[in-house]
Amino acid sequence: MTVDKELEKLSHSTPPAATPEARARALTAAMQAFDTAGNNALAPQGNAKGWRQSSIINWIWSPAMNKKFLAGSALATLLVIPAAGYLTIELTRNGSPIVDQTEIAGNLSRGEASKQPVAVAPQAPAENGTLAEQSVVDAQALQDKETPAVAKPGAARISEFDANDIATLTNKSEGSATALGAAKRSAPAAPGIAPQQQLAEPMAAIAPSPAPPAEGRVQIQLDPNRERFANAAANPIKSVATDPVSTFSADVDSASYAFVRRSLTGGAMPDPQSVRVEEMINYFPYDWPGPENAAQPFKATVTVMPTPWNHDTELMHVAIKGYDIAPATTPHANLVFLVDVSGSMDEPDKLPLLKSAFRLLVNRLKADDTVSIVTYAGNAGTVLSPTRVAEKSKILSAIDKLEPGGSTGGAEGIEAAYDLAKQAFVKDGVNRVMLATDGDFNVGPSSDEDLKRIIEERRRDGIFLTVLGFGRGNLNDSLMQTLAQNGNGSAAYIDTLAEAQKTLVEEAGSTLFPIASDVKFQVEFNPERIAEYRLIGYETRALKREDFNNDRVDAGDIGSGHSVTAIYEITPKGSPAVMNDDLRYGAADRAPAAAADSTHQGELAFVKMRYKRPGEDKSALITTPVNDGNAVATIDAAPQDVRFSVAVAAFGQKLSRIAAVDSYSYQAIADIAAASRGTDTFGYRSDFLSLVRLADGLSQR
Repeated sequence: MTVDKELEKLSHSTPPAATPEARARALTAAMQAFDTAGNNALAPQGNAKGWRQSSIINWIWSPAMNKKFLAGSALATLLVIPAAGYLTIELTRNGSPIVDQTEIAGNLSRGEASKQPVAVAPQAPAENGTLAEQSVVDAQALQDKETPAVAKPGAARISEFDANDIATLTNKSEGSATALGAAKRSAPAAPGIAPQQQLAEPMAAIAPSPAPPAEGRVQIQLDPNRERFANAAANPIKSVATDPVSTFSADVDSASYAFVRRSLTGGAMPDPQSVRVEEMINYFPYDWPGPENAAQPFKATVTVMPTPWNHDTELMHVAIKGYDIAPATTPHANLVFLVDVSGSMDEPDKLPLLKSAFRLLVNRLKADDTVSIVTYAGNAGTVLSPTRVAEKSKILSAIDKLEPGGSTGGAEGIEAAYDLAKQAFVKDGVNRVMLATDGDFNVGPSSDEDLKRIIEERRRDGIFLTVLGFGRGNLNDSLMQTLAQNGNGSAAYIDTLAEAQKTLVEEAGSTLFPIASDVKFQVEFNPERIAEYRLIGYETRALKREDFNNDRVDAGDIGSGHSVTAIYEITPKGSPAVMNDDLRYGAADRAPAAAADSTHQGELAFVKMRYKRPGEDKSALITTPVNDGNAVATIDAAPQDVRFSVAVAAFGQKLSRIAAVDSYSYQAIADIAAASRGTDTFGYRSDFLSLVRLADGLSQR
């Protein structure tokens, strides 16, 4: 019978109920079509051949099951059992414990592909649409993302699959062929088919059900939150007798504070690994005394005061202010917007917010500045060649036309962006790539080390890098930090348009116009006065002692008018708070050195700072001795901005679960912040007080 006659006959008949054999044929055919379409052609992680590890089974299984005479026969059993054995090896090779392989083989041999629809047990309300709508992924969505979406960010989903479903589907994510992949991917349908149509009976797709899991099913918890943060242990207490020197790189990033704010306002305590205390402290503008002219671009102000959370220690507060370039003298800017337009950017707080943020920045630039736009999603493309801001409408139109779609091939985009920046390079000006993304680079070179190497090679051309993170659920903060720190740039997290206004407009000078590169700090403590110290924050910015004088070692960069604040908790000699015992054999060795250095016995510490002027390879040195003249008797006697920054430091440590502030209450932090809030022109400090109160409430749940 021809196909046309068969269709004519079917159109006048009642569709039969789905059989296990029909369901198995439909499911395997769909997965085989997915492989044939080349959706898995690019596999930067995992299987280098680009297809799922179950593909060979699909090609063996599908022809067999599509022959009616094999269904339910002994020959089918002979074919299925070896296939099930192969899948058992594949599923357990990476240590996946989530499914009983014996049960899989038994179900397959009995022909029990699936006697019931797969159930989805709702856990939490979805943000957009029902769980049923979120459970199905059409072919276009599978093409748009390497890892198909299972739910909108913030809406975790529990999926249940029959053992046969897990045997049919395998995971491609992170190069691991585990059964968890079954919960991440539903059977694809033909392009253009609405989600509701994908629930048709022949496909026996996913049906919502509040019922508890049936016996023999596997329940899998999917976590849509895939954020990655650098795992850095908190700085320890160090003994001045054995380790008197502390060295670290300057940090002007602000991403951590914005991420903490979004977590708290969203009703959750932040991941302790997402809290970088130095970024929280340096998020706020402070009125530190600055240098009078550009001849010496930095001025250091040191304050020593009692520690609010420990009466037996003191805080040494080091504030650095950079020279503020007058607006009329700001250098010409050559900016390249490198925009992630992958499918995952199709969220209100991602690409739409990104476009609004860049519009704000364009309106901030001067007419003779230059803007280019490069996008990446699988492949990089130039949306806008270098264009003067005098043609603002052309630039804004190009921004407005950005649309999401595709996987995330950021490495190629970085290369293209740096090429454009080099093409329009402005001598003695600002040449900067501004990367805006929501997550991983999962196509092309995608490891942090690979991308770090690319950035390090290109920064030699004198092109700086700014990394802007957007959205939740896929944020790779660790990679953002790696790129920014190795690309002579900074990282920020944009969670609201107000944050974009702060970062790209109000602080455009410090964000875009560098006055120094490779800025390093080194503090030496006097063992005659100080027994121990602990640097608060800067864990990911630590340097070796010898790196301070090595001009080949990369460090942080500071922009026009920017301030950098570092705080040490120090323990005076003889304090009951000393944690380390005296050295049994060290006293005699230290005596000659102390006698020879008697002229500095009155000092508490010696602060040194190295920096390079833009375009220069040799660093300059600034030094500041710290003595009793820098000390105040009470914290209330400290300057207002100093007190507020100390409140922020206490808050950041508490969110990071630092033991030193365990007994210090959120209310005490709020009291210091409220008393030192000051003018607060933009309301940042009032917002901080709100965050402290939110954390206090959430911590008492």
